[in-house]
Amino acid sequence: MRLRATYRHPGSARYRAAGGPWDVPTLDRLLDGARRPSAPAVIDGEVRLDGAALERLVAATAGGLAAAGVGRGDVVTWQLPNWWEAVVLFHACWRCGAVAAPVHHQVGEAEVARMVEDLAPALSLSTGDLPLAGLVDAVGVRTGDPRLGALLAGPPVARGRPRPSDLAVVLFTSGSTGTPKAVLHTHRGLAYKAGAMVRTHGLTPDDVALMPSPLAHVSGLLNSVLVPGRGGFPVVLMEKWDAERGVRLAGEHRVSYMIGPPTLFHGMMDVPGYRDRVGALRIVSCGATGITPEFVDAAREGLGAVVKRTYGSTEAPTVTTSSWRDPPGRGRDTDGRAVEAAEVRVAEPGTTRAVAAGTRGEVLLRGPELFVGYGRQAQTDEAVRRGWFATGDLGVLDDEGWLTLVGRLKELIIRGGENIASAEVERILEQHPGVHQAVVVGYPDDRLGERVAAFVVGSGAVDVAECGRWFAERGAARFKTPELVVHVDELPLLGVGKPDRVTLRRRAAEAAGRA
Repeated sequence: MRLRATYRHPGSARYRAAGGPWDVPTLDRLLDGARRPSAPAVIDGEVRLDGAALERLVAATAGGLAAAGVGRGDVVTWQLPNWWEAVVLFHACWRCGAVAAPVHHQVGEAEVARMVEDLAPALSLSTGDLPLAGLVDAVGVRTGDPRLGALLAGPPVARGRPRPSDLAVVLFTSGSTGTPKAVLHTHRGLAYKAGAMVRTHGLTPDDVALMPSPLAHVSGLLNSVLVPGRGGFPVVLMEKWDAERGVRLAGEHRVSYMIGPPTLFHGMMDVPGYRDRVGALRIVSCGATGITPEFVDAAREGLGAVVKRTYGSTEAPTVTTSSWRDPPGRGRDTDGRAVEAAEVRVAEPGTTRAVAAGTRGEVLLRGPELFVGYGRQAQTDEAVRRGWFATGDLGVLDDEGWLTLVGRLKELIIRGGENIASAEVERILEQHPGVHQAVVVGYPDDRLGERVAAFVVGSGAVDVAECGRWFAERGAARFKTPELVVHVDELPLLGVGKPDRVTLRRRAAEAAGRA
């Protein structure tokens, strides 16, 4: 099918009338205009591309795509690790007006097949051991496929083909509760977001980013391609996260800027001598789950950097955070406030009626960085409510506009008729000195409907009895106390940082059956 926007931002006219956020160029013009020709741009192992080398590759690859029959609005998809070739493909698609559609390199064959069906790509690329290569006639990357050489060496293409309202990227949701959805973003929305994040984080051409997030994930795209490109500073790519190697690369390249889930930074702080080796690190922004005030305190002390919380999704990348100008306590105790022109509302679940400040409700979003719909209209209609994107997240907004997430509507555990927010139980657990990270899920029970299970990464000092003591000391209701505790070395994740709660619920049910 031909992909097209299925959601029009209701605030578009207002944003355009105000100028600023909508008065932006296409991604190609925005990103390439910020790079210094002789300065490093992309570092991937032994491959180091400066601004001039990246521009030559982008222009030639855009020509190669055109020569292969890819036109404006056509989809180019690839399934690759975090390689420099993926960065070039993003830029080349935007240069020639094609839509970039990266597929997460850890997604299996069945999901990839559904994605390909939705995308109907004009051209595909992959490497030999990934599912996409077995499903379509994909151009091989780092496989010796002669077609790749021709693709990377086409007649150079100048800038100017796409328009700001054209689709630029299709990303897929992680699929934790069902079939992954195709999320559509335009040049205008992503170009605005790149500039907004450079301003919010106070980034300059002297910064260096280390981003292990997959480039097919919104965090990887934003912080490995868009923000470094707009800020004119280099990105160091990692094919696979390894804490020891991450610390080494951070020291070698004087990395100053990182974004990731708490588990990534816990791993870095477990590496001997890490503090002396990451001395240039100055900004750490954490998304996903398990971001407690205690974690922020420990990471600030351990990493010697500004550490703050952030909130966003595939549909709405980084809509709230704190800036380097804000009081440190705001980045510790809240998930930030709306970035520039974004709007946040906390409403009665299932409605758009705002609740009073300090009252829990469903988080609704709109703004120039938001997606322009899913690939299927029915999915968009379900998620967009009177012009607002209904996130399904539960949050509290104070009277100054600072947002604190407290869970998800679908992550409520209903035990004997009592509603229990997983995030609340996780927060209490993560205050325990023996717990690094916790994820709480419900598991079936014939009498109560569900019971509370906790998966814990930590010292192993917390069991059911210790939970009982710890929760009682903190005045938590007895029915919220975990009745099953499972210690794990690491949590199963979806995408970057999102726990795979479906897998954990299954594991909890199995463990309860054995108990």
